Amino acid sequence: MSRIFRLFPVPALALFTVGASAQIQSTFPGFTAGNIVVSRSVYTGSASVLAVGQPLPPVCPSTAVCGTATATDSGAYPSLSSTNNIFNNDVADGSFGITSPVFLDQMTPSGNLVNTLDIPASMVNTSFSSKSEMALNLSTDGTAITFMAYVAPPNTIDVSNSNTPDAYDPTNPAGGSFYRAVVQVGANGAIQATPTSSYSGNNGRAAILSNGIYYMAGNANNGSGTPANIIATAGIQMAVPGQSLATPAAEVGNFGISQVINPSTGLPYPADKAGKDNNFRGLTIFNNTLYTTKGSGSNGINTVYQVGDKGTLPTPANATSAALTVLKGFPTTLAKASGAANPFGLFFANATTLYVADEGDGTPADAATSTIAGLQKWVLANGTWTRAYVLQKGLNLGQPYSITNYPTSLNPATDGLRNITGKVNGDGTVTIYGITSTVSANGDQGADPNQLVVITDTIAATTLPASEQFMVLRTAKAGEVLRGVCLAPVAGATPAVGAPLVLSAASSQSASIAPGSLAAASGSGLAANTTSFTAPFPSTFSGTSVSIIDASGATLSAPLLSISPNQVVFLVPAAAVPGTAQVTVSSPGGSQTANNVAISTVAPGLLTLNGSGLAAAEVIQVSATGTQTAQPIFATNSGGAVIASPITIGTGAARTYLLLFGTGIAAGGTALTSVTINGTAATVAYAGPAGADTGLDQVNVLLPSKLAGAGNVNVQLTSEGVAANPVQITVQ
Repeated sequence: MSRIFRLFPVPALALFTVGASAQIQSTFPGFTAGNIVVSRSVYTGSASVLAVGQPLPPVCPSTAVCGTATATDSGAYPSLSSTNNIFNNDVADGSFGITSPVFLDQMTPSGNLVNTLDIPASMVNTSFSSKSEMALNLSTDGTAITFMAYVAPPNTIDVSNSNTPDAYDPTNPAGGSFYRAVVQVGANGAIQATPTSSYSGNNGRAAILSNGIYYMAGNANNGSGTPANIIATAGIQMAVPGQSLATPAAEVGNFGISQVINPSTGLPYPADKAGKDNNFRGLTIFNNTLYTTKGSGSNGINTVYQVGDKGTLPTPANATSAALTVLKGFPTTLAKASGAANPFGLFFANATTLYVADEGDGTPADAATSTIAGLQKWVLANGTWTRAYVLQKGLNLGQPYSITNYPTSLNPATDGLRNITGKVNGDGTVTIYGITSTVSANGDQGADPNQLVVITDTIAATTLPASEQFMVLRTAKAGEVLRGVCLAPVAGATPAVGAPLVLSAASSQSASIAPGSLAAASGSGLAANTTSFTAPFPSTFSGTSVSIIDASGATLSAPLLSISPNQVVFLVPAAAVPGTAQVTVSSPGGSQTANNVAISTVAPGLLTLNGSGLAAAEVIQVSATGTQTAQPIFATNSGGAVIASPITIGTGAARTYLLLFGTGIAAGGTALTSVTINGTAATVAYAGPAGADTGLDQVNVLLPSKLAGAGNVNVQLTSEGVAANPVQITVQ
């Protein structure tokens, strides 16, 4: 069967974006020492991003327990005029989340907004309702802010529980694969993102840069088993700025509760589910020592940990053997025990004074009566830490507050604190800034608008000062959440330089780009305007161009398909030699270079039509006499959502073909391209270019008759043994 079918229109190249970016902002003037920085996310979806009745999780593989859950609410944010609430879908789908853009707000110490740095949504996004994400940390030299995010487009479903591309768990019902990235921001606003395969099946929470190494904290595993490759992506992880996409996850130590004596029995605790004891959240470095916290989940011990030896940070040479130990004096009761603490952020005022944020237990009925939620002060004496007191006054725990344009039935109340930062003052006090946690009737309490608060405490005090209380500096608006806080960075000896994130233009899940394929470079300040082109594609426009130094040392000019300030889509020259390459985007604002870009013979990526992974495809039915009839694969509902149109598989001599479109596939050809649908092997009739010199590829797949009635199914394409991003279709 040759490529005789009607082609997907080549002008539909608008789909070739890692995340369409409309962000155009003037030059960011930089951060100012003494200010604070708050990470914020804004929900940018609408009813059109999710349809009631849509299968959840949307791309669940046949190897996982998928269930029959469907969306109970559309993608619309809660409003005063509707009972719809997108976050109620968390009840139907425990993996539910939707990606949204990240903003860094620079504020004065008194809470006045100075300016905002937009993190390009074409580069990374966060998961809007994932409350444990986007902690901000200053590098140990004070010159850079770091945080964790996802290499995924905005309005994508279930990314926060997806796999990572190099650590796939077939039992994970959230079947997509997306990199978790460390985002580094310089004092001048320069941005670079380093993708990692850490935290497969869950989320990265925090990252901090020290001596050229990123130390990260997070969780992993969303499947029914405990695969070793997934466990190795949990807990404390390590990465190097600018590392290759193919770099494997690097775990730092591994904690298990069997290392701890149960105080009630005098014996070690019996082992827990592998990997889940390392469900870490907060992260800090003090006196060249790494510390972390665990405060969620039913496994392990919710407490404060030291990572490695005191005074020595883990290195790649000793990372695997680094010990994780509970700080002496901190709780060692199990997380599932009644009254367990929920520690989050950390701040050392000095070597003997540690402030620990506790977010509360998430139960509305407990918020007002908790004695440990808020800001705990711990004091070290004779080698043992003791909790001196808990600062709560002014947090108004358990007392609902109203948000303009937010349903009163969802009015949130503060439950405690999440991420914190501090500044030691010259008068013997310390000022602590914190981000609150919330409780409410929301389907996902992580979606509630929360607050930025501040308090000043006397460091030497060991009993609770009656006069000290929190003040609210900022309350998030409807559609916003606040996540992390840190002090503003200062300029280093040389200005920070941004670096574009270079990926397949069809899928952010590919570890490489291929000769003749379409690629996207995402970042900030990559072009002066927004323009798309048709063939023949120019190699430069308005001062923007892309050059590639390939593995042979040859310098190649890449044709441009579109340019914008935050993303440039280009055609990888067919002459590019596979291997490690350097990609430079030049623009009127200067040049930015990505090193360690992998060019491979194939880099399969498939186009999708929505954030649920619906295949950008066509269906052609061929009758016994050869007549071709097209079937729609998608429709638009009354809310504007793109939803699957059920495919009817022909009976008798009729054959039904699925036409998939993507890039980086052609070199594998028909012989080396395979497709499974719902775990069933399907015949590939054609795999190759969809049009001359466009970078667009087409794969024609004969749908097996046994799929009739299968419903929502996962389509997995593999070229030369390399898997593409899974996509979904619906078969009736």
